[in-house]
Amino acid sequence: MTKEQILNTRLTEEQIAMFYLGQEGFLIRYRDHFYLIDPYLSDSIDRHHGMQDADWTRRYDIPILPEELDFVDYVFCTHDHTDHADPDTLRALAAHNTKAVFIVPAPIRENICSYGVDDSRIMSAAAGQKLSLGPCSVTPVAAAHEELHTDESGNYKELGYRMTFGSTTLFHSGDCCIYDGLAEQIDGVDILMVPVNGRDYYKLQNDIIGNMNAEEAVLLAQEIHARLLVPMHFDLYAGNGLSPAYFVDCLYRFSPGQAFHMFAPGERYIF
Repeated sequence: MTKEQILNTRLTEEQIAMFYLGQEGFLIRYRDHFYLIDPYLSDSIDRHHGMQDADWTRRYDIPILPEELDFVDYVFCTHDHTDHADPDTLRALAAHNTKAVFIVPAPIRENICSYGVDDSRIMSAAAGQKLSLGPCSVTPVAAAHEELHTDESGNYKELGYRMTFGSTTLFHSGDCCIYDGLAEQIDGVDILMVPVNGRDYYKLQNDIIGNMNAEEAVLLAQEIHARLLVPMHFDLYAGNGLSPAYFVDCLYRFSPGQAFHMFAPGERYIF
């Protein structure tokens, strides 16, 4: 993936292009606007765990450097874990892109400021409060990272984003488990982007907060009649991933007619 390939992508008025950055990171182009979600474009986690730890070593190179993304209009973070709001990535983005606006859950605003993003460039997002961002309408949706977490003001610490691009609606859940009421809030979206790496007791004991699993992701897509299911959070780190074959097996067992797309790092997909 190169900056030139992204900028030279030709689209109709109603098409959107999705570029996969790894983990849950996506760059979305609609018309002449660019929306960046959960960019993790460094090796912060590798360095934290130790570069020799195979479970926490990136399985592939960074598809594009944050310094090259000087054309992005909006940067979304779903929550403050490093692979979703990476200090190294956000600092470089803010330094090399003077126009980008950063949209983050209200409770993590101060954290994002501490990473080198000026407060004047940050928009606080709250569940249910619609945002107009260029030609895209965005409705934040509460995300349950195993559970729903709120601050003292009742604002959710983790969010997903329901994004409407013309006649196409996309939902990027961030890290999320299914909870009562989630399906109703995202019913009828065209593109459902959700994690599939699951959760379990032993991971939680090691401070690895989990997500929905592959079976749940497939059944959620079926329930809301999603046109396209995009699995996330399965491929970057062996210590918190999932075999793609298991996801595909679940899909063909529970919803064989469901369209899906499993991205390769750096891939472009036009919808």
